[in-house]
Amino acid sequence: MARHIYILLLILFSSLGSLAQVGNAQGQIQIKGSVKGKENYAPISGVRVSTDKGAFTTTNALGEFVIRASVGDILMVEGPELETVRYRIKSGEDVDVLVEGYYGGVSKKQKREAISSRSFLADHQRFLDSANVYKKTNLEKSIDFIARSMEPLGSSGNKTEFSASLRTLGEIYMFHEQYDLAITNFKDALAAQESNKTKIHLGRAYVLNGNYESAISILEPLVTVRNMVPYQRIELFEALGDANKELNKLKDAQGYYQQGLLIAEKNQISPKEIDLNSKIADVFASEDRVIEAEGFYQNSLNLSKEVAPERLIQESEKVADFYNQKSRYNDEIQLRKRNLDELKQMSRASVATRGLGINTRDTITSQRINYKIANAYIAQDKLEEAIPYLEKSIVEADKDDDLVVQKDATRKLSEVYGYKGDYGKALASYQDYVAVVDSLYVRKEQEISRAARFNREIANTQNRISSLEQERELSQSKYSLAVTEQQLYEETSKRQKWIIYSLIFGIALMALTAFLYYRSNRQQKLANNLLALKSLRTQMNPHFIFNALNSVNTYIAKSDERSANRFLSEFSVLMRSVLENSEEDFIPLAKELELLELYVKLEHSRFSDKFDYEIDVDKKIDVDAFQIPPMLLQPYIENAIWHGLRYREEKGCLKIKVRQITDDMLEICIEDDGIGRKRSAELKTTNQKKQKSKGMGNIKKRIQILNDMYKNRVDVSIADLNKDQTGTRVSLKLKKQ
Repeated sequence: MARHIYILLLILFSSLGSLAQVGNAQGQIQIKGSVKGKENYAPISGVRVSTDKGAFTTTNALGEFVIRASVGDILMVEGPELETVRYRIKSGEDVDVLVEGYYGGVSKKQKREAISSRSFLADHQRFLDSANVYKKTNLEKSIDFIARSMEPLGSSGNKTEFSASLRTLGEIYMFHEQYDLAITNFKDALAAQESNKTKIHLGRAYVLNGNYESAISILEPLVTVRNMVPYQRIELFEALGDANKELNKLKDAQGYYQQGLLIAEKNQISPKEIDLNSKIADVFASEDRVIEAEGFYQNSLNLSKEVAPERLIQESEKVADFYNQKSRYNDEIQLRKRNLDELKQMSRASVATRGLGINTRDTITSQRINYKIANAYIAQDKLEEAIPYLEKSIVEADKDDDLVVQKDATRKLSEVYGYKGDYGKALASYQDYVAVVDSLYVRKEQEISRAARFNREIANTQNRISSLEQERELSQSKYSLAVTEQQLYEETSKRQKWIIYSLIFGIALMALTAFLYYRSNRQQKLANNLLALKSLRTQMNPHFIFNALNSVNTYIAKSDERSANRFLSEFSVLMRSVLENSEEDFIPLAKELELLELYVKLEHSRFSDKFDYEIDVDKKIDVDAFQIPPMLLQPYIENAIWHGLRYREEKGCLKIKVRQITDDMLEICIEDDGIGRKRSAELKTTNQKKQKSKGMGNIKKRIQILNDMYKNRVDVSIADLNKDQTGTRVSLKLKKQ
């Protein structure tokens, strides 16, 4: 159900609270708020609240949230039943989000049940919050809190809360590198309720577990999902990039990293900007594109300076490792020495890299940096410079009880003394190395024993969670049986609706049949018109040929062989053009005028003593923009010559004029000063009067069909030229296509 949200901003200017918030070392303030129903202020739990800088939390059972952000950050509130709200933080005010119609369409009894379950929801969210608190420090405790959060869910059957518990459990396992268990719980969370967030976590777990193909298959469909939180979309592209990089699909990996970087830059999520710049640099380094890699590494370093000193050291160490791979030992040594200076200004505690998992190999400490500096000197055969750094590494590792680094540094120091030929010191260092190895072996045995006990505890807790899940499934089955009766009632209602829908469908089908019948008739009419046009055109050509052959016969009768030959030659050119255009409804006006000029020339060669002719086309007219039916004007010109000008005692004149009336219409006039239509009709023989002109009849039919098909494109009118009924004027108006 769509929800409409109104934000009520209650700005509380508390001097004590403001001073505490502004005094934060990182420039962040603590934003408090709530998400509740507008009508009765009922709290809404599980609503996601995040900032564009990556901070994230959810509302508790009372609908309240607390999140740390900076002035100018964008606060986003979103949930499955809410329209996403974005608000720019201007100060340390409280933000209350009121959701209109949260209880819309719910009965009073259901409202009372929802209010009575508020205590249960509060307990569930409290247990999840406690699990997250102990996630990094006490795995056993955090898992126990997850189990306690799931215990009351068996009876309630609440999929949202159950999925949230399983997802949180998967996050805990993933943090402690128990990837198989994390994957199992993420899958169970998805089975309970679909969630983009859970799918992204599952994809990342697959990547960390080395199952890259599965990661891509679960993550790629999310690329097209809309309305995803920017931080989640960045995590999506980052995980896809990691999976493709491990599969050696470096171009695909780089593409995903670049997309994630664009979103991070747009939303100013600095931590992810650093991560993605660094990972893009790693891809370029894998392709041996040193210049591009150095550029992106430099970007990550510049961004790290603005975030935190420990992050700068972390990125600097990655760049130093890059220098080491490229045998740029001087650059490596210089950078690591600078990191040592930074570490001295910070606490003696180790500065661990951010990410998932607790892995001592990823921990940045002064003893590890000193050890790497010594290795860089050794790679250059500068053994004297390496010795002090190895000794510092051993001392600091012993102080911090870091047996792994102490072991490696002691063994390397023994080797360096051996290279120098100082075998006494080499032996002493080797003996120290053996002692450290023995201590490390004892510690490893203890860790293995603790890990075995720890794994048994995890298995027991996981079995407890699995049994809770089974109880919930059983409760869901009982609930399903309870609603079967309601479903049967709804099924009866559906059948009645189907009958109504069937009737509506039948009416719609009848309407569609009528429409198809109407369209079929129109198509049949069009086909008939086309057939009629073709028939009329085939009649026009023999009529024209018959009249032209009469002209040739006249020359032959006069024994004028030369004129007959010339006439036949020009006539053949005309006939070829006429036959080429005989299948077309319309041809360019320019081509029709060329044919008319050739035809008039032929007739003039026969009746040169009877008339002169003139063809006048306005030069402003774009003749190529107009089209005309072929052989439409020829019968009118033929009538003007044969029935008008031929009977004059004096020499007459035939004029063909083309003028533009409007932008999309022109007029073609055929004028002759012949004897006129009345006098011509009187001179006809009795047989001629009985027979109507076939050419003129065909023309009228063609114009009628063409106007029916093309919406009155051609209009023809015939009138006497003079008041004494002599001469004839034919006016043809033609529209553009």
